[in-house]
Amino acid sequence: MGKKIIVGILLLTVFFTVFHTLWNKPAPLKSGMIDDVGHLLPTKIDRVVKGEEVEQLEKIVMNAKKQGKTVSIAGQRHSQGGHTYYKDGVVIDLKSFNKVKKVDPVHKTVIVESGATWGDIQKAINPYNLALKVTQSQEIFSVGGSLSVNAHGRDIRNHSLASTVNWFTLLTPEGKVIKISRTENSDLFSYVLGGYGLFGVILEVELQLTNNELYKVETKTLDTNQYPDYFKKNVLGNKDAKMHIGRISVAPDHFLDQVYAINYMDTTRKISDSDKTLKEDHSSFLPKLALGMSRTSDIGKDVFWKLQYQFIHSINGNYETRNNVMRSESKFMEFGDRQDTQVLQEFFVPVHEFVPYIDDVRDYLQYENDLNVLNITIRYVEKDDETVMNYAKEDMFAFVVLIQHGRDKESIQSATKAIQKWTDITIDHHGTYYLPYYPYQSKEEMLKAYPRTEEFFKKKREFDPDKVFMNTFYENYGE
Repeated sequence: MGKKIIVGILLLTVFFTVFHTLWNKPAPLKSGMIDDVGHLLPTKIDRVVKGEEVEQLEKIVMNAKKQGKTVSIAGQRHSQGGHTYYKDGVVIDLKSFNKVKKVDPVHKTVIVESGATWGDIQKAINPYNLALKVTQSQEIFSVGGSLSVNAHGRDIRNHSLASTVNWFTLLTPEGKVIKISRTENSDLFSYVLGGYGLFGVILEVELQLTNNELYKVETKTLDTNQYPDYFKKNVLGNKDAKMHIGRISVAPDHFLDQVYAINYMDTTRKISDSDKTLKEDHSSFLPKLALGMSRTSDIGKDVFWKLQYQFIHSINGNYETRNNVMRSESKFMEFGDRQDTQVLQEFFVPVHEFVPYIDDVRDYLQYENDLNVLNITIRYVEKDDETVMNYAKEDMFAFVVLIQHGRDKESIQSATKAIQKWTDITIDHHGTYYLPYYPYQSKEEMLKAYPRTEEFFKKKREFDPDKVFMNTFYENYGE
């Protein structure tokens, strides 16, 4: 009888999830409006212009400046805090400025236009058995966008993306193109990378590459308090471990007390032609349904966690190339809803703070009803000495948090209050938070997390006194 009740509840949850998804399709934006994947900051702009050639981009900037219009830069628009647009401004859409211009297999470098995606690069370098050193877990983001937020990924031997940049060209507020590297115009290198599009348009970049190695997948389930020692000994301390990701439970049955670890280990097995084939991301009904169920009920969260367990341990012993590790599935996470939004937050804490931090976050969240936390992944980020707005002031664990809440004013205010409290806990543990997301945090919290904030915005004002390049992020925190 008990099993029938459980099955009935699951079927009702499935029905409600499918019905809710179909019923709440978002309404299209009005003409002249733009937003990002968070859908929380729809903004009226002057126009969107597609970037295609350098000379054309120069004219766009100069004409906007003459007209007294601001310029913002957009790629795939996955930054969720208005980083890619500004009210009544001109938005340069760089998705068509996307050529992979040169692959150098001898020096292991690639030169690419900033509107290209990481997938575009992978398709160009894969035939040479080359791979990226650093990028996100998915290949869908634009190069320029990733450089502007100084992204990081699963690689545990290379830190943030800035470390892999040899040089890049920048279209300045004066309409000039300059080359920037660690030796040429070097004073700008640490500001533009991780500079959120406030200094100009990144045009071309030369990136360092590495070999497209074959890895053996190893998985492990362990208690949260065991994870730091396990990571230091079996992952960071193991020279064969090249990449890593963890998932921490948000299911009520194991709330923040269990971790699934996935390691990508060096192997002596020879890479085959079939291994080298780049995998494609296909929308999968079951994972999408399971994630949808986790949005609507605690039972759904428990089911989703158990499905993750089955999947993660089913891949133990599999082999995967470096390029394919950097092409993990993302379509099942796509979310469109007229009432709710799905947003990201990311918190960083020093490695030695992991256990006390999780204990404090658990104590807070188990009584917090205004945050529907759907997923938390764990990554490792080495200390960054290259960028002014660096989020890793020492070796850090990163917690990438997927959250759902309503789009109405009251829901946003409740989520803001809850996330600010979470941010305060992070800062208390000598941590930081990531800036590409919706601006829940206060200016005071930003100053605590990023002590060089005033220096960063001062450089922006000196380099661009007329505020040619603007976005909502700057309006919220820089003025």
